[in-house]
Parts: sequence; structure tokens; C-alpha cells
Amino acid sequence: MISNRDEVTQLILSAKVLKGIKWCEVAEKVGLSKEWTTSACLGQMAMTKEQAETVGDIFGLSEEAMAWLQIVPYKGSLPTAVPSDPLIYRWYEVVSVYGSTIKELIHEEFGDGIMSAIDFSMDIQREQNPAGDRVNVVLSGKFLPYKSY
Repeated sequence: MISNRDEVTQLILSAKVLKGIKWCEVAEKVGLSKEWTTSACLGQMAMTKEQAETVGDIFGLSEEAMAWLQIVPYKGSLPTAVPSDPLIYRWYEVVSVYGSTIKELIHEEFGDGIMSAIDFSMDIQREQNPAGDRVNVVLSGKFLPYKSY
């Protein structure tokens, strides 16, 4: 018996390692981006029945595990307020250093509001560079203005 969504994430990660599966391969079979599909497999998005069945087939999951994939998750996967993983910490560092700049420039261009993380897309690509390959990340979120009432 599975008691929470985190257990399903661990089942997926174990099967991924055992079978040598790449996230882009899962995404291709699910029919969505590698970014969304990976997030869903890591427990941050709810899947449709069809998506859960596809992922279940890929990773050899039980009916119960596939049912858990369809439940709206508790979002936020970091175990601590300040991340200790070096890669995730660099993103924390980017927001710490450039967050006020990003906020200022978004407000200057769009006005008072926020960038949605719901009406949102992300694209992560390798950028070839003779000085060392670069990570190219594009985040695109709908601008949501604050309303007066």
C-alpha cells in the first residue's frame, strides 16, 4: 500500500535508474515537454489518466501508483529553505542576486504584477560553446497584473 505521492516518485526514480530511461524519452511517449513531464514524474504536477497510464507502463507502476499520479500534489519539493544541492543552490543564488533586478525590470515593462508559474512554460537546452557548453534556460510565464478593487 502506497501512503503518499513521494513513494511513487521514488518508485519512478528507481525504475528510471534500473532501466536507463531518459526523461526526454518519457516526455516523447507522454506527448508533452521534457520539463513538464519530468516535473510531473517528480511529483509536482497532476497527470491525466492517460498520462499516468503511459508513465505507469514505462516504469512498471501498479494501478495504485498510477492513481497517485492523478492526484493534485502538494507543490514544492525542496527539503530545506536554503537548498544544499549545489545545482539547486545556484538557482537560489540567481534569485538572491538577480531577483530584485528581475522584479524591477518586469514592473518597469509590465506594471505592478507577477509572472505566473501556472500559465508557464520552461525550455532547457544545451548551448554549444568553445569555452565550455552552457545551460540555456528559458522561462515564460503569463503576466498577471494586480487589480484595484
